[in-house]
Amino acid sequence: MTECIAVNIQDMLMAIGEEAVITILSDFSCPLNKGVEKFVQKEAIDFARRKLSVTYLVLKKDKDNRSVLAGIFSLTHKAVIVGSDSMSKTTKRKLNRFASFNSESGKYNVSAFLIAQFGKNYGIDQSLSIRGSELMKLTMDVLEDAQYRIGGGIIYLDCEDVDKVLNFYQNEYNRFVLFGDRVSQVDGKRYLQMIKFF
Repeated sequence: MTECIAVNIQDMLMAIGEEAVITILSDFSCPLNKGVEKFVQKEAIDFARRKLSVTYLVLKKDKDNRSVLAGIFSLTHKAVIVGSDSMSKTTKRKLNRFASFNSESGKYNVSAFLIAQFGKNYGIDQSLSIRGSELMKLTMDVLEDAQYRIGGGIIYLDCEDVDKVLNFYQNEYNRFVLFGDRVSQVDGKRYLQMIKFF
């Protein structure tokens, strides 16, 4: 199996130029999540330039040794309010290390690494497809390096309320913990909120 590498979109822009990166991104297809697809094709470059988030292009070599976009993940940091009602004592104890507790609201104020976008490219040959676990490992490698360099201990993400997606994030490998939900002001959808500790 061909090994994948994650390349910072800013490095790609410097190495091959904006037009070439736009061409690569335009082939990204994610039919189950059009929001991710739109972000990759229309917003990833602008978000990186404005320092809002950085997208990593996950590249894999095809049989002709050409790099193919197998998936993406976008990272940033975010202030998050975490409710404590449904959390275990262990999770609350871990949160206390990295967050401040507001006794009036009964919630934690957390600064977390955010996995803002995460998706596989369904527009490529299936033989080049990346597994979700492999994409998450590449994401965690980048986050663990950032954590080593600057500190921090919490990763946050939103996900759609879909059993398969929820099971992926909560499985024994990924171990995200559900703590709440929110309704997006952009698309009106309900998203589940999850955290994970390093």
